[in-house]
Amino acid sequence: MTRSDLIAKLAELHPQLLAKDADFAVKVILDALSATLARGGRVEIRGFGSFGLNYRPPRQGRNPKTGDKVKVPAKHVPHFKAGKELRERVSEKKS
Repeated sequence: MTRSDLIAKLAELHPQLLAKDADFAVKVILDALSATLARGGRVEIRGFGSFGLNYRPPRQGRNPKTGDKVKVPAKHVPHFKAGKELRERVSEKKS
């Protein structure tokens, strides 16, 4: 599902919302999530999962085109961990 699919679904489920209001709601939620992660925080949505940051230490990499060694700096990357309820719902659909 893409962002525009999510906006369309939200507008469909709540006919009192205009499409631009649904777009604004999705934008506010995603901006708040991004801002919290950028500050080093953690976002937990009960029944869905949590977003956090994982630290990746510096390492030696290789340029795939030339094979030369390249220093890859340390960085923090976003990480999503699915909640128990989400994992159970997904496994029910697969079975």
